[in-house]
Amino acid sequence: MANIQSIKGLSTADLLANKSSGNIENSSTDFAQELKNALSNVNQMQIEGEKAMSDIATGSVKDLHQAAIAIDKAEISMKLMLEVRNKALNAYKEITRTQM
Repeated sequence: MANIQSIKGLSTADLLANKSSGNIENSSTDFAQELKNALSNVNQMQIEGEKAMSDIATGSVKDLHQAAIAIDKAEISMKLMLEVRNKALNAYKEITRTQM
């Protein structure tokens, strides 16, 4: 979740400051890397959640509480990533509708 917090820390003022200083490519590369890291974290949580579900199904779970937490983390992280995707798509559609 630390990577999502660092993405949240990017503000419009930061992007505009980078654009005016001619350093926009580095900020977009950094954003792309942060997004990639967030996606890999979500993927890792999904893998852990699936492992916890299979452990519960086979009866080899050692701590049911930890397994339930892993499953909930996977579900919440996926919902968050879907919302981020939806917001990005809506922003893209809005930008394409604006006239230049």
